[in-house]
Amino acid sequence: MSRFDVTSFGEAMLRLSVPAGVRLETARQLDMVPAGAECNVLAALARLGRRCGWASSLPDNALGHIVVNALRQAGVDVTAVHWSTTGRIGTYFIEFAVPPRPTQVIYDRAHACMTQWQPQQLPWDYLLDTRILHLTGITPPLSASCQAMVAEAVRRARQQGVAVSFDVNFRHKLWTREVAAQTLLPLIQEVELLFCSLRDARALFGCAPEPETAVQQLLDISKARQVVMTLAEEGVIGWDGAAWQRQPALPVQIVDRIGAGDALAAGVLQGWLAGDFATGLRYGVALAALALSQYGDMVVTSLPEVENLAKNNNRDVMR
Repeated sequence: MSRFDVTSFGEAMLRLSVPAGVRLETARQLDMVPAGAECNVLAALARLGRRCGWASSLPDNALGHIVVNALRQAGVDVTAVHWSTTGRIGTYFIEFAVPPRPTQVIYDRAHACMTQWQPQQLPWDYLLDTRILHLTGITPPLSASCQAMVAEAVRRARQQGVAVSFDVNFRHKLWTREVAAQTLLPLIQEVELLFCSLRDARALFGCAPEPETAVQQLLDISKARQVVMTLAEEGVIGWDGAAWQRQPALPVQIVDRIGAGDALAAGVLQGWLAGDFATGLRYGVALAALALSQYGDMVVTSLPEVENLAKNNNRDVMR
């Protein structure tokens, strides 16, 4: 039996934000919460009772400990965190806004500890002692060593027969579409679970605008066993290897948009771990709705809450 259900590694950051109606350039106070795509996924799964382990490099100071304390509180194992005496933790600033202004994000992550970590420093025995390894497309563009770490993780997982979950998660502020597509394509080959938004599928891989066609194209180019495609406000569609599955988004009053995609991925992984892809999609839209309805990147919930919310969502199977 594997030590963990899900493991991951990646950059953690601190999010500094102002509420809607306040401009960053005149702000005198900032709300601070820990963040990071991989952290968000693991924190949600740990709160659902899954055994999760996370590795990263953080500065050995109060800012680094904010992240670790939040993950520990969620139930994530953080014993593989590397405490660095050099480097820093990245930050990003959010100016929440309402129409006609869009929400603005400013990143400040140069020289972060994680970007200086090397593949040989990762605790591979720890990361691969798992049922599934979750990776994202945010890590490769952070530095040459981060790209090498993700490539090595995929190689080692294949070699040892460990399932890989990969969320494309394209960030245009990190790299161009062309470089992203060229880099990510070999990394998503034959993964167990591939997550990709319809927007990213079209932008990076030239997929069709119709969701079912786009999913089929992703299946063809990646040979992934299962593909989950997010459709923004329309919900999610997936191919489980035998049938199409679709789940509409749940109605929600949005408090904070950040982290909803990671929450959805956590819900799908929860279903995958239980051997039930359709239930995973229901958990995914339920967790995404919960993430949208609360402040912060890491969703705070429980398995009974998610199950109760998912039960009220209609199941739509297209065969």
